[in-house]
Amino acid sequence: MLPEKGDLTLIQINLRLVELRHSGAMLPSAAGMTEGAKQGPPMFSLRLALVLAALAAAWLAPRPGLAGTPRLFGTSEVQHENVERVFAQWRNMLARMRATPEPFEDACEARPPGPCHLKAWNAFLHRLEDKPPVVQLREVNDFLNSFPYIEDIVNWGVSEYWETPLEFLHKSGDCEDYVIAKYMSLRFLGWPVESLRIVVLDDLNLRIAHAVLAVYQGEDILILDNQIRSLVYARSIRHYRPVYSLNEHHWWSHRGG
Repeated sequence: MLPEKGDLTLIQINLRLVELRHSGAMLPSAAGMTEGAKQGPPMFSLRLALVLAALAAAWLAPRPGLAGTPRLFGTSEVQHENVERVFAQWRNMLARMRATPEPFEDACEARPPGPCHLKAWNAFLHRLEDKPPVVQLREVNDFLNSFPYIEDIVNWGVSEYWETPLEFLHKSGDCEDYVIAKYMSLRFLGWPVESLRIVVLDDLNLRIAHAVLAVYQGEDILILDNQIRSLVYARSIRHYRPVYSLNEHHWWSHRGG
């Protein structure tokens, strides 16, 4: 039975709330809706967020995953369209990145004597162009994991902000910022969109939201993670439960695992 129009609207709203929960954004409280009142609502519980994600996944343009695609952390997945419309942080990051030369031009973003992070990053990537794929993955992972972890509230004064790679090179960042920089580094090196996904997940050990880069190679999935120094196969990790994953073309909702 298909949902009524009002039901579909509610599901879309719920999906937006799930995105806010996993982005770390604050939702307005009832008090915050009144004139002059402060905004400062509680976060959605993990259980409620997962329930809402499952409801949204059931109706929002679902397409079953391609046959033969490896199961990410043992989950089943549904493919969806309109990734930039659904995920505002991803859309805004891409817009800022498209407005700058990063990382596809050998340019300096600063006036002398300022540091040329973009030029150094460009040179680093060019050195990897003829290297085997596993070397590219390892070098990109090691290079970007060398940056210190800094929360968005410290860098930007907000609870959630998805950085462009250049912003990350200037200020460091948190988990999704490492992932975006790794994703765009591999895209620069010619890796196809279809092989790469940014994965937003729950770390069941630490009981926090986290993000990693998943790289699909045949029947295997390699994970690039700022919490793990080396490359690891997704099948070897038991404490990650993906909620959604995305790239420039699609996004996927996940369940099970």
